[in-house]
Amino acid sequence: MKGEGRGRTVHRGRLIDLLLCRRRLPNGRVCELEIVRHPGAVLIVPFADPGRVVLIRQYRPVIGAYLWEFPAGTLRPGERPLRCARRELEEEIGCVARVWKRIGTIYPVPGYGTEKIRLYAARGLEWTACRREEDEIISTRVFGRREVRRLLASGAIVDGKTIAALVRAGIA
Repeated sequence: MKGEGRGRTVHRGRLIDLLLCRRRLPNGRVCELEIVRHPGAVLIVPFADPGRVVLIRQYRPVIGAYLWEFPAGTLRPGERPLRCARRELEEEIGCVARVWKRIGTIYPVPGYGTEKIRLYAARGLEWTACRREEDEIISTRVFGRREVRRLLASGAIVDGKTIAALVRAGIA
């Protein structure tokens, strides 16, 4: 991100850093920004077959609720996005995929964060064993496209990255 590294780091965390920065805008004005620097992430749309996808129901302790989502995860230092996607698919739903396709990129919170999420479609799934991290509380379920659209229309899917991926994958 242009000019992202300039500024004063006021918090360095395990996952994110918080920077205070001054930036000159295209109109010439200078503004003060609080920027959450994030290493980036991936999201995977796992197709169980052409008409069905796998969603996870994951407990999110920050908001104290379970959400329907696609598998996703944060890039490790130096990790390539596709490698991260392969790792996360196996960790979270216990699958490997024979066919991978990049379907887009999103910036979920560009008003204050640098996080960039690469979206992938995974096909030709083969079930293996889940290797979830100890803080992940996840269950999986396979849904048909019509069921997913109903969940979306009813407000049962509220995760922004999942909603964006449904559009990019041609499901919503």
